[in-house]
Amino acid sequence: MKPRKLSIYSMLAATALALATLPAASSAADGVKAVQVKKAHHKQKVIFQVSDNDPKKWNLALNNAKNVQEDLGKKNVDIEIVAYGPGLPMLQLDSAVGGRVQEAMDDGVKVVACENTMAKQKLTRDDMLPNLGYAKAGVVELAKKQSQGYAYIRP
Repeated sequence: MKPRKLSIYSMLAATALALATLPAASSAADGVKAVQVKKAHHKQKVIFQVSDNDPKKWNLALNNAKNVQEDLGKKNVDIEIVAYGPGLPMLQLDSAVGGRVQEAMDDGVKVVACENTMAKQKLTRDDMLPNLGYAKAGVVELAKKQSQGYAYIRP
């Protein structure tokens, strides 16, 4: 008779253990769902600095921006490219990378020109690609965005 009592107690203990873990499993599943919902609403933010008058550097920055969009999804990321100093001529109407810059903007990348550099180079908005954003100081724009949680990239 002892073996029979032992098996009944074993079954009762196993059942109690299974029941005790059910609320925990449910809570864990709810926690996973909450994290998934939170991630769905959280946008990654990335800012690129381009201060080189070099089509290769610009193509690298544009490729990086496109790769970020493809990896994270365009709707899940805010991307900005800030150009100042020697990098600014790549945003002029006759730029070697103007078509690629326009394509990036069409895909949701914000491209910003430094107005301080424009003034020093005697450029007006009429000299620049259409649909650009503008910041009084490119370096200050980078600093502001970093303080807002943007990841800083300099290709």
